[in-house]
Amino acid sequence: MEKTGAIASLGQQSLLLPAWVNAALGANDRLKLVLTVLQAAAAHALAPQQALPDLRHEMAAAGLDAPWLRELAASASRDAEDVLLPELPRLCAQLAQDLAIMARPLLETETDAATRQRCERWLGRLASVQDDVLSPALLLALTHGHRPKHGAAAKPEDDSLHLLVMDLHKQLNQLSASLSSELIDGAHVWQLDEADRPRVAAFMRGLHSTAALKFKHPGLDTAATRDGERLLIQNDIGTNDAHVLVIQVSGLQISLTYSDLHRGRFQFFQQQLVQVGAQWSSAESHVDATLNHGEAYQLGTARFEAADEAALQQQLEGIGARIVFLIDWNRARKRLLNFVSKEGAVAVLAEAARLKIGHMGWLLSGGERLVFDAMQALGDDAFRIGDRLDVVLGENGARAYLLELMHLATAAMRQQQPAALVADEARLLLARQLQQRRPEFDLLGEHAAYCEALAAMISEALSHAPGHSDAAAQRAQQAKNWERQADHLVMQARERALHQPRWRVFARLAEQSDDAADALEECAFVLSLIASHHKGWSKELRATLAQLADTVLQATQEQVKALAIARGLGAASEAEDHDAFIAATWKVLRAERQCDELLREAKRHMLDCISDPASLMLANDLATQLELASDRLLASAYGLRELAFSKSGVKA
Repeated sequence: MEKTGAIASLGQQSLLLPAWVNAALGANDRLKLVLTVLQAAAAHALAPQQALPDLRHEMAAAGLDAPWLRELAASASRDAEDVLLPELPRLCAQLAQDLAIMARPLLETETDAATRQRCERWLGRLASVQDDVLSPALLLALTHGHRPKHGAAAKPEDDSLHLLVMDLHKQLNQLSASLSSELIDGAHVWQLDEADRPRVAAFMRGLHSTAALKFKHPGLDTAATRDGERLLIQNDIGTNDAHVLVIQVSGLQISLTYSDLHRGRFQFFQQQLVQVGAQWSSAESHVDATLNHGEAYQLGTARFEAADEAALQQQLEGIGARIVFLIDWNRARKRLLNFVSKEGAVAVLAEAARLKIGHMGWLLSGGERLVFDAMQALGDDAFRIGDRLDVVLGENGARAYLLELMHLATAAMRQQQPAALVADEARLLLARQLQQRRPEFDLLGEHAAYCEALAAMISEALSHAPGHSDAAAQRAQQAKNWERQADHLVMQARERALHQPRWRVFARLAEQSDDAADALEECAFVLSLIASHHKGWSKELRATLAQLADTVLQATQEQVKALAIARGLGAASEAEDHDAFIAATWKVLRAERQCDELLREAKRHMLDCISDPASLMLANDLATQLELASDRLLASAYGLRELAFSKSGVKA
């Protein structure tokens, strides 16, 4: 090993420090694993029916695959508030041994007095455990992750072994950097073989390809060294105590150990690494977040198998490129929850990572404040206080807006543009999204589609003989289901109209359209009665009723067409669009007038050919409801016409 200035300045004894640091990093893995086993044992004692986690891969990776440790969690039982753990003294001895190994390189250098006192206090406390009783107080003291609030003085009784291990790990990272004998593309390295260098370079190449997306946020410091047959690469990711990953490379195999305080981010990173060939343990080792007040970290191991050296370096590069997206991931997720669902927030962050946009630019440019200000700037006609973005734009529309805003913010930050410019772009982008997506027209269009489906069912039924009662009953039930779904759309429109003034006119249009749906559903019900009580229709009556139903169907089709055109109408619309819209609404008007004439004709045929009172009543009800549907469709078309003309700046 070269005696570079960094190592020489530490004195002759420090020549042992690289080996001690290697051993300390291994002890850190074992300490986290044993604490995981301890918490699994406590959880098993409290809930024996729940399955135990499979920690075999983690134990093998940490070099601590001992039978007594594998069986420890299953042996735990409950005694009132305590947990009985037969191997508790042995477990505490293991913790003390590894704590001493982990602390050694720090205690042999100039570390602070507080760290020395904490180590001595915990080594003494672990040595004092001589029975099998794990009290709630001892479990909490060993595993909790709570730190005093900012500005509050730390007390010895507030400390935990978990906190000490995390603090020692952070100090080891700093010590590793000071021991580095050289840099490889920014990575602090020592004691490497020649074969290790291109592998470290590959990892750093991936890291540098996205590292700029963290901007001024700390993190991504990397250290690498050789430990026997393994190349170790460590990255601290950010400033979080428990947010660390360690990569072990042996031959053409990679083993990656990852720890994280946040379960959601842990799962996110799992999916990210699957994209570069990661095979995670079938039952990932999770510290139970219900213990320790939700502050426990998550721990897992991923394995990679490479066919050759080129594939191995490609995997290392892929791992390095994805780490930046973990920085402040949970903060970004929480901010996004103001606008989309939990699944939507994760999906936005995953897509931002895939596109190599990242979320830090958005956070640093204002984050959720950008979106709230853009919503407020568009006025009460678009958003009111309390409105959610996904309610107004729809889930997909809100996701698309947030992703595009992240892209704009990242580009602006990289070009060092002012934050005010990003705020202006956020408002313009939201205005365009509202114009393009128009969820109110989506709702009306969906309702109109139900009306068209109901009308098509009636028209198809009347194009044949009344048929069997079973088939007619099935049609009636299907019509009832469609009508209920149409009702739900009307209720949604009414609910939105309570909070958003611009929705009021659309709620009225939905109500008018729903009157047509009600009439058509009634037709399907009447047809089911006719199938059971039919006494015979003349050819003329059947043809007239079929024509009446077909005319109503044409009216629903024109209404669907008019809605599709109205969505894009505005002051700048093309003349052809206005002409097509007017033509569609006029066809609805002509259909209604034709239905009036067909109703009268149908009544004349009823009187000529039907003598049975029940059959006469049912036939009349059917024809009347069909004509009523055409009336309601016309009312809806007039309302849509007024709306479209107001958007175009002309009077109806």
